[in-house]
Amino acid sequence: MHHTLAMSSTEHNLWTIANILGIVVVVAVAALLSLLIYLVKIIDRRVVAVRDTLKAAAANTSDTVLIPQVATGVEAVLAEGLQHHLFLGRVLGKVEVADRARRAGRSSTSCC
Repeated sequence: MHHTLAMSSTEHNLWTIANILGIVVVVAVAALLSLLIYLVKIIDRRVVAVRDTLKAAAANTSDTVLIPQVATGVEAVLAEGLQHHLFLGRVLGKVEVADRARRAGRSSTSCC
């Protein structure tokens, strides 16, 4: 037995519109899901980059405990350098005074 259902032209048009709208919705959902997957992959890559940056920052700051020790050593070197500078300044000042006195003595004796 073969049954044929007859549809009016309006019913046929409505079914055609419903089918087209259904296909459009399925394609739109597929496109949006594809976009979502693409964006999630980008986010995953950037999360990995941020994680690697944070690991590098942690490695860079892991030796900050040494900063006060190094600062103390640098201060000691600078203090000693200042002492040398002051000492050399005093010595060179005495040498310059003696040199001027020696020159003054020569100029007064070599004049005649």
